[in-house]
Amino acid sequence: MPATIRTAKSGPLRMRDFRMLLAGAAAGQLGAHITLVALPLVAVLELDATAFEVGLLTAAETAAFLVIGLPAGAWVDRMRKLPLMVRADLVRAVAMASVPAAAVAGVLTMAQLYVVALVTGVATVFFDVAHQSFLPQLLPRDHLVRGNGALETVRSSAQVTGPGIGGGLVQLLGAHLAVVADAIGYLLSALFLWGIRHREPRPVPVPGSSLRADIGEGLRFVLRQPLLRVIAVATGLGNFFTAVLMATQTVYLVRVLDLAPGTVGLVLSAAAVGGLLGAVGAGALAARVGQGRIIWLSVLVTGPFALLWPLSEQVGGGALFALGSAVVFFGAVVYNVAQVSFRQGLCPPKLLGRMNATLRFLMWGTLPLGALAGGALADGFGARTALLCCAAGFLTVPLPLVLSPLRRTRDLPTGPEDPQPAAPGTDPRTGTDHQSDTDRRTESAPLG
Repeated sequence: MPATIRTAKSGPLRMRDFRMLLAGAAAGQLGAHITLVALPLVAVLELDATAFEVGLLTAAETAAFLVIGLPAGAWVDRMRKLPLMVRADLVRAVAMASVPAAAVAGVLTMAQLYVVALVTGVATVFFDVAHQSFLPQLLPRDHLVRGNGALETVRSSAQVTGPGIGGGLVQLLGAHLAVVADAIGYLLSALFLWGIRHREPRPVPVPGSSLRADIGEGLRFVLRQPLLRVIAVATGLGNFFTAVLMATQTVYLVRVLDLAPGTVGLVLSAAAVGGLLGAVGAGALAARVGQGRIIWLSVLVTGPFALLWPLSEQVGGGALFALGSAVVFFGAVVYNVAQVSFRQGLCPPKLLGRMNATLRFLMWGTLPLGALAGGALADGFGARTALLCCAAGFLTVPLPLVLSPLRRTRDLPTGPEDPQPAAPGTDPRTGTDHQSDTDRRTESAPLG
């Protein structure tokens, strides 16, 4: 019996290779979310970094999506995905291990943190593009939502436990030693991925193709497809303000709310509980409401809770901050499961890497810009003002969604052959439309 048919009958969680993929994701994500707390605290507590320097560190972590996002997709489509992911994990493990090594030797500087952030960012670009392009090789299309839901559950579980563990490790061992957990997580991830038995064939080179032509083909596929085009616009906007949050929340929690490192970790963990609930319930919500409707509803209902972040200084403190994050991230994860599954099912296999990389470039390329803006706002006007601007920005994200045909669309297309929903006058193959486009929201509001 073919593997895909067997998987379709038994479900993705009963497939060994998918379980190995999940285990690798669990190890890597847990370490990464420990460092989500630990690395900024290294800068703030041990190197006395300013708010702008912390924003610059966040920008360095995501700059690779803007700088090499497009060519990365073309390169990934020319390589086997699984070995590439293993190599990316090993690079990230070595880079992270250099932080505690330098701190113990007494030579750690902000410059090294910037370099580590840049190196891990480049490896993450290749890993993420390859990961999203590899999953459809393991699962049939009708199981992609369940598979992505399981991966989101793992990521959200790491978000729940990782920051709390990270904050506790910082208090017990110091911020620099807590980063060791990230290096170990990436090593374990590489080992689990290495254990996957599925071996993809090496992509066959297309005669006369070039890197520039391959990049152009990926861009044309995304920009000519109305749904993907609007995903890029709205998600880029949402990620910009997410980066403002990521660049300022540690400074705000430590220097404005005066929280201890362990409490900072608990606040961020509580926020991730919402993401975990969103991951668990995303499939059922999409089935009940519709994959198209759940995207704009999730943003419209949860986005206003971002206003609780700047309000937490006056009332509620860390608890109110955590509540706002939990609700916002619930909506973001529900959105993630729906839109990533749609993208994977819609795109031809040969273009998956370029499609994912093109969207990452367009959507995640705003992350370093938002991080720099958040750091500058916090440095010049205070962290609370930066969070107030961030919350106001989140309120604008749903606008293109509710003004688009997506508002009238229950279900989204599941393959290149499907017609465009609720968009009369649209050519389903070229994406040339005669009416307004549909819209989306943040690819990764909690930035996983």
